[in-house]
This record gives sequence, C-alpha cells and structure tokens, in this order.
Amino acid sequence: MTRGQLWLLGAFGALAAVTWINPPWPAEQALHSSLTAVALVALWLLRKRLDTAQWAWALLFLALHTIAARWIYSFVPYDDWTDALFGVRLSEAFSWDRNHFDRLVHFAYGVCLTAVLRQKWLRSLEIVLATSAAYELLEWAIAMTLGAETAEAYNGQQGDMWDAHADMALAALGALVTSLASCARRRSPAAATR
Repeated sequence: MTRGQLWLLGAFGALAAVTWINPPWPAEQALHSSLTAVALVALWLLRKRLDTAQWAWALLFLALHTIAARWIYSFVPYDDWTDALFGVRLSEAFSWDRNHFDRLVHFAYGVCLTAVLRQKWLRSLEIVLATSAAYELLEWAIAMTLGAETAEAYNGQQGDMWDAHADMALAALGALVTSLASCARRRSPAAATR
C-alpha cells in the first residue's frame, strides 16, 4: 500500500468518523454504511492491483455515499451548504420538489467506478449498469422486509415512483461521460506526446 493510498484512507476514515457524531438516524446510517464496509474490504483486498488514482476515485464515491448516509439521502442539507457558500439555495433556483443529493451520488457512482475500472468503455458501462441494478434490487428487498416507514427512510424515494430507474440511468450517464472523456483524452494530440 502506498503512502498516498494510506493518506486517502485516513482522510476517508476521518470523514466517516465525523459523520457518526450525533447522527440523526443512527440505525438507518448503519444500514447504509454496511455496504461501505464491504467496499472498504474489497479495496483492501485489491490494494496491490489499484494505483493511488483508482483509490482516490473509489474513496470519492464512498465519501459522497457516507455523507448521504448520515442524512439518509433524503435530508442531505445541500441547500444550506450552497446558501452558506454562494447565497443560493439550489432547490429554489431549480424549482426542485425533492432532495437531489441521491441523484448526484448515483451519477458519481458511474463516474467513479468507470474511472476505477479503466477498461473499455462498454465493459465499464456494463459493470456499472449491472451493479447499479443489483443495488436497486437490494434496496427493494430491504423495503420488502422492513416496515414501510423504515423502508422509506432507507430507500429515500421521496414519493418518486421512478426513483430506481432514474438512479440507474444517472449511474449509466456518469459511466458514459467518464468513458467518453477518457477516450477523448487518449485521442488528443497532447496525450500522444506524453
């Protein structure tokens, strides 16, 4: 494991620890965080095969997911953050009726996983779509086994019957954008001279 990977892991660990300070929904956060733990074990097992940039992409996604898990996705206070930083509330600026942080995380999943995989774009797109669909099926299975209120808190659909479809589409779009950017970068004259 490189020093860069250790630094990234330490930064992620610090972020994860901060999200557990007085969590508003500890049980739901723990449920969301269980897959993060699985992903961290996978990263550890693959540590010799992944370079520091791949670790950074993987941990960027896990960081976004960890932030979202604290507020069970539906209540991430990004409007408060953008208001404090820029004086603009995104939900008001775009007339949004729901919290869209989960959309950002699903898009980031496609971007980050594609960057980690570094395979042909079609293979990356297939993997992103397959794992995204598997995650949506897992969410559905959890919803079927939990009570309605707990399931809604975990899934965070916010009344959107097309939530799973939009989540998978955004992950695919993220993978496609990253793949196209990677292809364009490889074909550019500047890349050829490096």
